[in-house]
Amino acid sequence: MLSLKSILSQIKGSFKQYKLNHPENNYFSKLMDALQTPIEYLKGVGPSRANLLKQELNLFTFQDLLHFFPNRYIDRSTFYKINDLPKNSSEVQIKGEIMRVEIIRQKRGKRLVATFTDGQNNMELLWFRGHQWIKESLKLNTAYVIFGRLNWYGNRPNMPHPEMETLENFEKGFSKALQAVYPSTEKLLSKGISQRVIIKMMGELLRSFKNPFAETLPRDLIAKYRLIDKNAALKNIHFPENQYTLTAAQNRLKYEELFFIQLQLLMKNLQRKQKIKGFVFEKVGEYFNTFFNNNLPFELTEAQKRVIREIRNDIGNGQQMNRLLQGDVGSGKTIVALMVMLIAADNGFQSCLMAPTEILAKQHFQSIKSLIGKLDISIGLLTGSSKKVERTQLAEQLESGSLNILIGTHAVIEDKVQFKNLGLAVVDEQHRFGVAQRAKLWRKNTTPPHVLVMTATPIPRTLAMSVYGDLDISVINELPPGRKKVKTIHHFDSNRLKVFKFIADEIQKGRQIYMVYPLIKESEKMDYKDLMDGYESIARAFPPPQYQISIVHGQMPAKDKDYEMQRFVKKQTQIMVATTVIEVGVNVPNASVMVIESAERFGLSQLHQLRGRVGRGIDQSYCILISSHKLSSEAKTRLETMTATTDGFQIAEVDLKLRGPGDLMGTQQSGVLQLKIADIIKDNQWLKTARNDAQVLLREDPQLEAQKNTPLRQTLAKMKAYQNIWNYIS
Repeated sequence: MLSLKSILSQIKGSFKQYKLNHPENNYFSKLMDALQTPIEYLKGVGPSRANLLKQELNLFTFQDLLHFFPNRYIDRSTFYKINDLPKNSSEVQIKGEIMRVEIIRQKRGKRLVATFTDGQNNMELLWFRGHQWIKESLKLNTAYVIFGRLNWYGNRPNMPHPEMETLENFEKGFSKALQAVYPSTEKLLSKGISQRVIIKMMGELLRSFKNPFAETLPRDLIAKYRLIDKNAALKNIHFPENQYTLTAAQNRLKYEELFFIQLQLLMKNLQRKQKIKGFVFEKVGEYFNTFFNNNLPFELTEAQKRVIREIRNDIGNGQQMNRLLQGDVGSGKTIVALMVMLIAADNGFQSCLMAPTEILAKQHFQSIKSLIGKLDISIGLLTGSSKKVERTQLAEQLESGSLNILIGTHAVIEDKVQFKNLGLAVVDEQHRFGVAQRAKLWRKNTTPPHVLVMTATPIPRTLAMSVYGDLDISVINELPPGRKKVKTIHHFDSNRLKVFKFIADEIQKGRQIYMVYPLIKESEKMDYKDLMDGYESIARAFPPPQYQISIVHGQMPAKDKDYEMQRFVKKQTQIMVATTVIEVGVNVPNASVMVIESAERFGLSQLHQLRGRVGRGIDQSYCILISSHKLSSEAKTRLETMTATTDGFQIAEVDLKLRGPGDLMGTQQSGVLQLKIADIIKDNQWLKTARNDAQVLLREDPQLEAQKNTPLRQTLAKMKAYQNIWNYIS
């Protein structure tokens, strides 16, 4: 195996001979191999520093370090005179010399004090740890550049723990204008790996490679957006000459990162469609037509019709469908799913619908059963609490093929649940299921079934393109006719009596009320107390026998929860006091008011999901947000957004800006979003551009065989081999 030194000397010696885009050359390969060198082999690192960098920053190789990008920059072009220093705690830079150094004892321990002069005035430099080695390293009457945060004692400035560099070394450095600031940790600083040390390592890395960073993008894309080349981008991201070169480097690297992610997602989608054949649902038969003509409770919206057409195209073309169906709460996703299940039955296939909770599975079962009416379709329900007799009966019906549709929780993916001919798997509220759980469903037949993934959590388009780029996406963006928008009102605690009066009036009209309290796991006891206090105050305001109240929370046994839920569904109680367990679950058309207590403690998507529990009937519905007067600016934005719009996609966009993509998607999907430099919110224009370019390129050259696409082919091959930079696609 070639050593790093010999690889680099080969690259340097023959650099001019290589035409980087020529398919036969192995320049690219050797370079990428050199970049996989463990970080301990970089001059100035060594084993102990390497271990720290691995533990604290996940930096294992030269490539990891090269793509460890700064999170901000400091302007180092300005020098202050001591007399002109600003009277605040800003970061400043001064040229001067050290006149005197002494260690001064204080009540606790010691401090090191150096008297620093700029030739006209003096100030103190202070150190509270590392006295001895710092004292030994300081040189008197030597020109230094010091940099740090100012501290004022009366009218006298000082600088604790300054960054120091001799003027001679400062002028030799890569950049004298903008200095990179890298992410760091307390532990690294305490072990002497300061910003200066990281900058030194980065300089050493770039010097060791001279000029050999190979181009990864086709020339036509570089020309199209006037992007700078890879070499210039990597040098200027770490050591920018000025603001202009820094912006050019950022744009180039952001585009590249997003482009490769989109390219991988789209290629994965193409390959899946080529490799995985799906069942062909040729006919739309009796089941579908009878339902469409006789059983539909209302006319389908244009959005529902469009989605059904998209799905019909998928299930009829011989490829396995893998489609995400997005639709706001109450937009009619269940009817779409049922109609596709009826097409499956028309073609002799079974269907399965998997929901995240038992309550939701039962609700789907009941609503689909009532929709089907007298249609000759057999439906089964399988949950964790299904009795052994029921399970045995269901198993027989599934294996014989007499059961057309199975609805259930994750119990349906157990190995003992065997279908005769599973043709369609519908996954509801997919963000609650892991990838492995969904994959189990797909193995229930020799040919994988068509997959329809549904979510009522609207995902902004930019995020959907990154997280679900390998899925085809359909959106239902209209509500069924006759549905009225939920009116959302924000009240402070002091208006509680007014809210109670409104609730009493609505109950008088025969309506039902949800009262929801927050539940945050870290403080379950406190939350439980809040809920019980709330319940008692509501019970006092709405006493029996005139009023009946249900209560539901996470600490109750499942059967008690179900009992209370059923009382509410059957209108035996007028008020449901609950925690967020009702976020995904019950459908009570008669419930017209949702009161959310301590609304400032909820996230936007959660508030939106809760609001979706009302507005399901023909009556005007209301969502009342109650909060304290003390609101953070973020909480204010959330509450204002809720009162301003009922559009789930608008809400999701605001949520994305507030919380960031990782939080929004949860752990299952966050991997794709561990971006090195791009930000899918701030850089969403680059994201759209990169996706469009990747689509055009793959339409023209699906296998990347064209000579101009050689850099892409080489880069993707190395990504696959090393599974690192921009390789987040599972």
